[in-house]
Amino acid sequence: MDILEMKQVLFEGGVVGAGGAGFPTYAKLSEQASTVILNGSECEPLIKVDRQLMNDYVKEVLSGMMMFVEAMNADEGIIAVKKSYTTAIEAIRFHLGEYKKLRLHVLPDIYPAGDEVVLIYETTGKIVPQGKIPITVGCVVVNVETVLNAYRKITENRNVTTKFVTIAGEVKNPVTVEVPIGITVRELIDLAGGLTREDSVLIMGGPMTGNITSMNAVVTKTTKAVLVLPPNSPTVSKRQHNAKMDIRNAMSACSQCQNCTAVCPRALLGHSIKPHEFMRSIANGITSNVDTYLNSFFCCSCGLCEFYACHQDLSPRRLLDACKAGLRSNGVKIPDTPDKGVANRMREERRIPEHRLVNKLGLHKYDIPAPMMQGIGVFKQVQLNFRQNIGAPVQPCVKPGDMVAEGQLIGTPPEGALGVYLHASISGMVTEVTDSYITIKQ
Repeated sequence: MDILEMKQVLFEGGVVGAGGAGFPTYAKLSEQASTVILNGSECEPLIKVDRQLMNDYVKEVLSGMMMFVEAMNADEGIIAVKKSYTTAIEAIRFHLGEYKKLRLHVLPDIYPAGDEVVLIYETTGKIVPQGKIPITVGCVVVNVETVLNAYRKITENRNVTTKFVTIAGEVKNPVTVEVPIGITVRELIDLAGGLTREDSVLIMGGPMTGNITSMNAVVTKTTKAVLVLPPNSPTVSKRQHNAKMDIRNAMSACSQCQNCTAVCPRALLGHSIKPHEFMRSIANGITSNVDTYLNSFFCCSCGLCEFYACHQDLSPRRLLDACKAGLRSNGVKIPDTPDKGVANRMREERRIPEHRLVNKLGLHKYDIPAPMMQGIGVFKQVQLNFRQNIGAPVQPCVKPGDMVAEGQLIGTPPEGALGVYLHASISGMVTEVTDSYITIKQ
């Protein structure tokens, strides 16, 4: 399969980045790629999806990686896995000899190893220039589940209709499950045996970058985990602040210690982002140097500055995110600045071990296995959102009363727009088509 054929197959199969970002995978493929990197780092604490997929579906994942490497005519594929994922590493090493262009790279157990820019540096020594994308340095990064979905589409003509999700925290039986896209968080919690405390708060995604959600929220192509945490957890309380409170706190408490910048993974790779300078400017209303605000575009939103570095419980990441959103809404583009590609000589010593982060956040009691569960039963209803990925939302091609089969096309992106097809995740009747979703009932 050449690159154009693969692009079309992935587009029609609805394959997007399953690690959380949701970028349409076909749009990543490039003939300029020299290296394809499998992101098996999981990145966020408590999530157990990728390490289990690399063990349970190792042949499919490695074969899928070879398909990517060959389609792009890349020189090599790198399987990047954290050193603590011992079972996955053993499975990969057992089969790796069958794939001549693939090699294993064991990553340190640091956060955020799964950030694309950090991952590329750890595996290749190349620094992606700030504001640029991985292909600038000849790299394409793909998630483990994304590769599995691509393999299933190419070999079985199986469209993306399911999602692997970890349910962990204050639940009776933490698990990882493969479920139809569109089921509710409540159904996920039931699969994990229910809540262990009723005042728990639900976070969709990881403890560092996820968002507070509700029982009625639905699984999408980018849902990686649902974490159930107590209301006094630092990862919960920080998310309940508002921007005005965050600015007021910065005005009264920021000591300019620079710890936030000292551990910032992008700053350590020479990028211009300096959270302490941003906090100084926003707390004091300094506008004489607009670069401080424009540099917010180079923040990767990992959260280390506010969840780990700041000793005064301030929220640099949240304020940086708000600044980025405000700039974008006013039409400001990412600045095309000179290359800052020189790693800090103290970078290795300043990398944050994941176990230390877990302890800092009080999450160690939840960092336990969440085994893959099979035979989870039948789901009678799904709600499929039109916006499942970065790019344009799909437009429905079914109407209420239509009968659809699992895997059938139900939505397409506007012609020429960035996006992929959407498919029915269960068989049944279309009962509702709104401006934002389709409901299917068995």
